[in-house]
Amino acid sequence: MSALLEVSGVGKDYAKVETRRGRVRLVWDLLRGRAAHEVFRALDGVDFELQRGASLGVIGENGAGKSTLLKIVAGVIEPTRGSVRVNGRVGALLELGSGFHPDYSGLSNIELSAALLGIPQKEIDAKRDEIIAFADIGEHIRQPIKTYSSGMVIRLGFAIATALRPEVLITDEVLAVGDESFQKKCIAWIEEYLKTGGTLLLCSHSMYHIQKLCRVALWLRDGRPELYGPSADVSQAYLAFHEEKEARAKQPLAAEWARTAGMYSIQSIELTPGGRVAQGTDFTISGEVYSPDGRSPAVLVGIVRADGTSVYGVATDMDGITLDKVRGDRYLFSLTFLELALLPGKYVVRVHALDPEAVRLFDHVEREFVVTGETREFGFVQLQHRWG
Repeated sequence: MSALLEVSGVGKDYAKVETRRGRVRLVWDLLRGRAAHEVFRALDGVDFELQRGASLGVIGENGAGKSTLLKIVAGVIEPTRGSVRVNGRVGALLELGSGFHPDYSGLSNIELSAALLGIPQKEIDAKRDEIIAFADIGEHIRQPIKTYSSGMVIRLGFAIATALRPEVLITDEVLAVGDESFQKKCIAWIEEYLKTGGTLLLCSHSMYHIQKLCRVALWLRDGRPELYGPSADVSQAYLAFHEEKEARAKQPLAAEWARTAGMYSIQSIELTPGGRVAQGTDFTISGEVYSPDGRSPAVLVGIVRADGTSVYGVATDMDGITLDKVRGDRYLFSLTFLELALLPGKYVVRVHALDPEAVRLFDHVEREFVVTGETREFGFVQLQHRWG
């Protein structure tokens, strides 16, 4: 069975023109049928397929190439290299209302948009009432578009674009605009569209919408694919990337976590079952601590998110625990979190060595780990709960 949408090796370059001389050179290159001398590579090496009924979310930072990719798939712009093959009718919700005539009424713009899209008059006649009902702008439908608010323009644009139920629906941040009731209506429509076999290509900064509406996701970074896979895994990796980025920016402010010179020190750390642990399973942090004076040191274990946000911390003295000597000046610690309640994401274990009185903090060591699993819950931990 052939894919409904095939994107193969797609890339897009834009000419760099920073000076008058550069503009002249660009024109001269184009007249001679040559490529631009200097280019900005907005997109490169993008490959994916969408079968009928599939849903793909495209995520990435501003300038990562998301909108460029959607415009290429929609046929708005041509790729510099690679190919796009679409085996069905495409509906693109990129810039809603951009083709409206400001002096025409909403009703007239429905007719105009249908004509521009090549829709037969008979089909638009059958859909007109549905479009008006979905837009839900009342008597404004008979007023010129130039009197509309931006939200009303978006409502009408979405109603026109979706009334035709395309085989492939391409949306670029449509769910980030309009009022809350309109967003709920859009989400409900897209969910019904997917249930009835529609195919979705969604670009969004909202990881909630990506996980809710898309089965798989593509993370673009600097124009190139960074990660492709199940939407839960890709969105979690993307959020962890941002948390680490924020943590690096805050690093100068986190001096209290820096290594402190002293006697007691962490010699080793082991994570069991390892750097990846499934949500709801047991997770053990163990290791050895050095003591220079033969006294059992205290140990503090903390868990933070990748951005440095504290999640939980506990010390041996809080629970009245004394470490056992394993040999010479080494003491063993082991802490197990039963049925780990952390939500999926990337975390850091911080183990601190303290004096026996647990007053002075000396050494500390960090280890990263990832909690795996699928959930749409928010926050850091999964709290046991019951409805009703």
